[in-house]
Amino acid sequence: MNSHNVIFCQELIKNFGAFRAVDQISFYVKQGTICAFLGPNGAGKSTTVKMLTGQIQPTSGIVKILGCDFGKDGNSIRSRMGVLPENLGLFDDLTIEEHLLFTGDIYGLSRSVTRERTEELLDLLDLSEDRHRFARQCSHGMRKKTSFAMAVIHNPPVLFLDEPFEAVDPVAAQSMQSILRQAAQRGTTIFLTSHILSMIQQLADQVMMIRSGKIVWNSRLSEVSESLDELFFRLQESPKPKDMEWLGSDPFSER
Repeated sequence: MNSHNVIFCQELIKNFGAFRAVDQISFYVKQGTICAFLGPNGAGKSTTVKMLTGQIQPTSGIVKILGCDFGKDGNSIRSRMGVLPENLGLFDDLTIEEHLLFTGDIYGLSRSVTRERTEELLDLLDLSEDRHRFARQCSHGMRKKTSFAMAVIHNPPVLFLDEPFEAVDPVAAQSMQSILRQAAQRGTTIFLTSHILSMIQQLADQVMMIRSGKIVWNSRLSEVSESLDELFFRLQESPKPKDMEWLGSDPFSER
């Protein structure tokens, strides 16, 4: 494995009973790359992210992050990554601000650095006025932004973000994109999933697509000769449109 391949997996498989969610996928992501991992619901995206971040064990195959194996160096890898997980990983009885202060403390940041970064992130993500709101009182978008801030506050060399832009307002989404671009330009490797293809078109360096647990596309975005929307629908198995004659009927007609 090349030393600059921050994320590396080979012949990765994950079975849930008789169902194979991820089927012998192999890829790598180089340092400083923003890699978008795309596919429809149920294709295997979140399962792959969970294996890459050590949340679940693969059935078979190799995963290396920053050149290390979870089986041997799991704690070391976790201390050097930031993760926005599918379930967001928040505590209902902590406030937004407390989540960030707590995260900074876990990763060994000084209180002054944690406080400074917390203020910056709360401001950029439009969370300052809600800093004392408990997570259980927050909208899904506010919870998503909080989890995103927790993932980046300790400036990890590798980020895994599962649907970071879902339910987030456009202004905050632009701020998140700016943060990710800055991080990548300075060497952070970013692996994210998203259904918002227009944002991925603006943000990603590398694009991978998964269908039914298998990688069906992997290239630099600059090598894609069509729009991501066109590529996505060409590679995915879309249901054939059906004319539902009952749609658009006269609401005042007799039943």
